[in-house]
Amino acid sequence: MTLISLGLAGLAGLLSIPVLVLLVEVVASLKGAKVEAGNRFRFANRPRVAVIVPAHDESGGIIPTISDIKSQLSSNDRLIVVADNCTDDTAAVAESAGAEVIARNDLEKIGKGYALGWGISHLRKDPPDFVVVFDADCRIQSDALERLTDICGKLQRPVQACFLMRSPDNSPIDHRFAEFAFLLRNWIRPFGLSNLNCPVQLMGTGMIFPWMTIRDAPLASGHLVEDLKLGLDLAALGKAPHFYPFVRVTSEFPKTTKGTESQRQRWAQGHIGMTLKSSPRLLLQSIASRNLDLMVLTLDLLIPPLTLLAFLVVAFFVLNSAITMVGGSVVGLLIATTNLFLFSATIFLAWIRFGRGMLPGHALLSIGPLLLQRIRLYAKMLLGHTVSRWVRTDRGDR
Repeated sequence: MTLISLGLAGLAGLLSIPVLVLLVEVVASLKGAKVEAGNRFRFANRPRVAVIVPAHDESGGIIPTISDIKSQLSSNDRLIVVADNCTDDTAAVAESAGAEVIARNDLEKIGKGYALGWGISHLRKDPPDFVVVFDADCRIQSDALERLTDICGKLQRPVQACFLMRSPDNSPIDHRFAEFAFLLRNWIRPFGLSNLNCPVQLMGTGMIFPWMTIRDAPLASGHLVEDLKLGLDLAALGKAPHFYPFVRVTSEFPKTTKGTESQRQRWAQGHIGMTLKSSPRLLLQSIASRNLDLMVLTLDLLIPPLTLLAFLVVAFFVLNSAITMVGGSVVGLLIATTNLFLFSATIFLAWIRFGRGMLPGHALLSIGPLLLQRIRLYAKMLLGHTVSRWVRTDRGDR
């Protein structure tokens, strides 16, 4: 009994790390909203920008993205669509819409990272000053390129715009919880880190890099969360990403249950795998090299998907309560109770400050079935039902 009690107490203690990191980020985000300085840095002469759009079977939705980008290009800029292992007419559609298209076909190396690496290799013949990456299914703020180029030029480091997911019109799926979880991950937490003058994770779209930074970055991989990996790799090199909340990029959740579950599993599996595989090494590396930016991003990486964290907090509270009732140590229960209180207070603060518009209070009554759905998802992953490659999300649009 003592060993079990101590083991559960130890695990509850480890769980305190992501709970406390989340608390710090959310509390830091409660600071008054940032206002962009009126004397924003601007180039006297606009530098050359290359926009890369990795696309895998995206012919049904890529035209609006291309239109958003083309309207912001100068005569010296380039828009490159990487048609990666496509089985549809993405290349033809993108080319007819005015994009420069390069096709990549390699069924042994499938992944967005490989597509980005292909695009960077293509640019080596005529390198730009900055490289911007947008997903093929997103909508882009009308002055995004100018603003991102200016801030990246000022900082000379990677910059991440705010990327949010929205529910599509007439969607039969209730995405309100997912929208709030995405808001917490991609707006509240990065905003808090930014208020603390800390770097943020890359989000996969709305990213800009100085050419000298991205040209030699380790891009070519099939990792499911290539954005997280790239941001951590750059942080290790002293080029951690900066959050720029004044530019927004948006995308829509899939309309179908199949597409929603596939997308959620891909994100969760990639994040959890990255955390388990890399976080111990990255923490040791950050300490050995005294790299505070890398340490901050590694601690941020330790925060699992919201529903998984909620499940773990509740589960360890229940288990430690049961052990205490049959004579086990009270230490584990105290730690687990503290975790439950801090986690609940953190989510309440985030919701009351940022989330009430998208997630009304009465919607919280249905959180039980949602947690059961997520538990089934994680159970499937534990049983080996995993995603192993970059696949187009089924959005029910064709």
